[in-house]
Amino acid sequence: MLSPMRKLTTWTGLVLVLGAVLAVGARELMAQSAASADEAGVRKAIEAYFQGHATGQGEHFRRGMHADMRFSGIRDGKLFHRNLDEFAGGFPGKPADDEAKRKRRIVSIDITGIAASAKIELDYPSVFFTDYFLLLKVDGEWKIMDKIADPGASRQAKSE
Repeated sequence: MLSPMRKLTTWTGLVLVLGAVLAVGARELMAQSAASADEAGVRKAIEAYFQGHATGQGEHFRRGMHADMRFSGIRDGKLFHRNLDEFAGGFPGKPADDEAKRKRRIVSIDITGIAASAKIELDYPSVFFTDYFLLLKVDGEWKIMDKIADPGASRQAKSE
């Protein structure tokens, strides 16, 4: 039979171990919650980008992209850059005629602290684009800072 002091020591030890296990679990749960909130924020920025493509309206791009964003790519063998105003201003303000046939998807998201990268695909009837985004959490909100794009392969070129 254990002495009262030994019982107290045993119970105290068990309580301390249980407390430590609960603290680790709570920390893990909080970290998972923060990670899922960050992923949701990154997805929100990308969904605004998708909405811009779907509607042809520049204000959607402005919701998901930082005012200082930069779009880079290669056209006709030459490097080009556009800022947000140039990029968003290049859309017609209305959906494309083949909008119902267009598909967009997020391929991957990678988040480390306040920085993230994402790969997306734009699968359109006549062309297939792959875009890469770099995002930052600015003032608590995820924003696309850089967009690098594959200029797209025409469907005709892909089938040959």
